[in-house]
Amino acid sequence: MSKTATAPKKKKETAIDWKEIALKMLISRAMDDLEENKLVPEKKVLYQFSARGHELGQLILAHLLDKPKDSASAYYRSRPLMIGLGLSVEDALSAPLTRSGGYSDGRDIGVVCNMPKSDRGCVVLPMAGDVGAQYTPAVGWAQSIEYHAKTLKNKEYKDSIAAILGGDASVATNGFWSALTIATTQKLPVLFYIEDNGYGISVTSEYQTPGKNIAENLASFKNLDIWDGSGTDPEEAFKLLKAGTDHVRSRKGPALVRLTVPRLNGHSYQDNQAYKDEKLVKKEQANDPLKAMKKMFSDKEWKALEKEAQKIVDKSAEAALNRPLPDASKIKKYVFSEPDEVQEIGGIRPSNPEFPASSEEPNPDKRRINIGEAINLALDYELKTNPKVLVFGEDVGMKGGVHAVTMGLQTKYGQDRVFDTSLSEEGIIGRAVGMAYAGLMPVAEIQFRKYADPAMEQLNNCGTTRWRTANRFAAPIVVRMPGGFAKVGDPWHSVTNEVMFAHAIGWQVAFPSNAQDAVGLIRSAMRSDNPTMFFEHRNLNDNRYARRPYPGDEFVVPFGKANLLREGSDITLVTWGAMCEACEGAVDETRISADVIDLRTIMPWDKEAVLNSIKKTNKCLIVHEDAMTAGFGAEIAAVLASEGFSHLDAPVERIAMPDIPLPHNVPLMESVVPNAERIAEKMKEILAF
Repeated sequence: MSKTATAPKKKKETAIDWKEIALKMLISRAMDDLEENKLVPEKKVLYQFSARGHELGQLILAHLLDKPKDSASAYYRSRPLMIGLGLSVEDALSAPLTRSGGYSDGRDIGVVCNMPKSDRGCVVLPMAGDVGAQYTPAVGWAQSIEYHAKTLKNKEYKDSIAAILGGDASVATNGFWSALTIATTQKLPVLFYIEDNGYGISVTSEYQTPGKNIAENLASFKNLDIWDGSGTDPEEAFKLLKAGTDHVRSRKGPALVRLTVPRLNGHSYQDNQAYKDEKLVKKEQANDPLKAMKKMFSDKEWKALEKEAQKIVDKSAEAALNRPLPDASKIKKYVFSEPDEVQEIGGIRPSNPEFPASSEEPNPDKRRINIGEAINLALDYELKTNPKVLVFGEDVGMKGGVHAVTMGLQTKYGQDRVFDTSLSEEGIIGRAVGMAYAGLMPVAEIQFRKYADPAMEQLNNCGTTRWRTANRFAAPIVVRMPGGFAKVGDPWHSVTNEVMFAHAIGWQVAFPSNAQDAVGLIRSAMRSDNPTMFFEHRNLNDNRYARRPYPGDEFVVPFGKANLLREGSDITLVTWGAMCEACEGAVDETRISADVIDLRTIMPWDKEAVLNSIKKTNKCLIVHEDAMTAGFGAEIAAVLASEGFSHLDAPVERIAMPDIPLPHNVPLMESVVPNAERIAEKMKEILAF
């Protein structure tokens, strides 16, 4: 449903303080002036995006976001929203000046914003520098609002909404369409606020949206109400944003409000807008919302507001410039959770959870189960004992997952806790991030490792959230991800590529080789304050080698603690995942006395266990299924060369996949996947060195 408003002929009284809006608009303009005319030329501000022309709608929206669990998901032109929500001008200026405090304590671009708490109650979710990345986490927050209110009976979340701000170019991104699909199919309390200035840097809107109007194009969308009009007329902008916000608060479904605004400056400071003709520039300047706002006041009132705004900005700029630079000695902090410093927002740790008892000692029962059954039992117990655990992904509901790992969980715990998603990995991970911000523990499934590629933006941003926000926010999620060869291989379902996530900042990476460790590691992950990538090897899912007795509901495996599978004196084998079986098979075949170390986690990895082993054996072979070049084995070899060189009496060797995709033909696959025979041959070569 599309609703287009026209500006009223006469000024109407509305429930908004126009004087406050005008003052904050003038403050925003004075900040832009200061940066453009002084701070950027003096190279004190290195990234600058003007908000000229966009201020009015953002400040109105800030006024409307007044519930304690409202959230806003912003983008790089959203400083007026932040000012409207109560961010001090000094803090707002200190961020682009890269001074201490601000959004990130100098770690991130000054326009990349976040706000754990605001004067109006609204939380501003951590922004990312990627266009369109703001959409799906906000939808996750919106779903969490419903879960907190309806399932957990938390009255704080009643009537709250998630608002997402984006420019017209962002509606072409995967994030926008994924979020739109989730919000409309699930009827979530989401307000999409699109500021249409007609340009994505220099590219005009017809390259983003046929007909240049996303509101018209979405008119046939089910479960979406649409308001479309001007963002330069105060009364009209208020009427449209109020209508859209009220609609979402009343739980009638999501809404989209598109307001046309002029972009009065270039995309950024460096953009001179040479691609616009002079006639268009003059037309945009004439459509400046500040001119419409000025008509609402007398000349005397307006001059007083201008004077007050300039005074606030001048005083705030002086204070911001006098702030110290960030402490460089702390720059390595907050990649992972700090034991004594809890983030303000995100995960269940801020609520001081009391988990059931845990133990590193297994308490096995008579059931000898496979890895799939093991993970299912661990998920079952954590769902039962922690109401904040949610399990979701494509086909995880009634089907029980394409690998049958979630079988029966939806029947037992209901669709609000175990649910299917649309076919969008961007949406699955972004939604999980938003849920983690809202204090839940999301366990998301990506059906195969290769399928995670469309979600890499969200995955990378999730891992860096804690560091980027200087421990204001964190997004501890668990991502279950099958991969590796099974009876056959292929380039799409058989990828492991775990080294990518070892290199992804802020992620824990687990890769169990047996059912017992799978239970302990996924339980540790679901109780962790860090995001975890949990690999499930397809060949181990129902493999006899990987079967173990169920270790009990208390069993946990700490991250970074390896398991010694075999003990020997002649050589050290270091491996993980499916290659554990191959390495043990090689030892059985050769009867060589070997330490076989299953790392179990590669981030963090148990460096001490490997170094201690080579002090005894003086030789090392690293075996993994990922490709040879820049695989994680190279990292281990580099550490051994640096920290264990004096204990080695032979080169550190590796066996891995060649640098090719895994072939589908079985003999071809078997010719390249490391196996016991090739491992045995390499062990003999090393011992003969």
